[in-house]
Amino acid sequence: MTNIGNSAFASCIHLTRIYFQGNSPTPTNDLSVFSSDTNGIVYYLLGTTGWGTLFDGLPTWNPQTQTSGASFGVQTIQFGFILTGNSNLIVVVEASTNLVDWQPVQTNTLTTGSAYFSDPQWTNYPSRYYRLRSP
Repeated sequence: MTNIGNSAFASCIHLTRIYFQGNSPTPTNDLSVFSSDTNGIVYYLLGTTGWGTLFDGLPTWNPQTQTSGASFGVQTIQFGFILTGNSNLIVVVEASTNLVDWQPVQTNTLTTGSAYFSDPQWTNYPSRYYRLRSP
């Protein structure tokens, strides 16, 4: 999709999640596409372009984990990494030992566009996987 018409999703008050696989369609912020919608969050993929902190008045969700550098991995007997994304974005980090049963570990607010996640309990498990979700 490259374009969305005016008022295409206006007054869809139960619309909570909007997913985009590509670059931001137009219009990007004229406030007509999702007018009267206040519960939606726009999700988009890494590597796509044209996105800001809002899309047509709705917040966008784009957290990433830093998987290299001095802050990634085991630090002072705990495992951690830096989360980045839009300022004030709330990100829940969940963990699982089997990729089926996920438990929240920490809720992070990216106050300045980043936050450090650490899991001091990581040594209690033979393996542990992490994923990000919105609250």
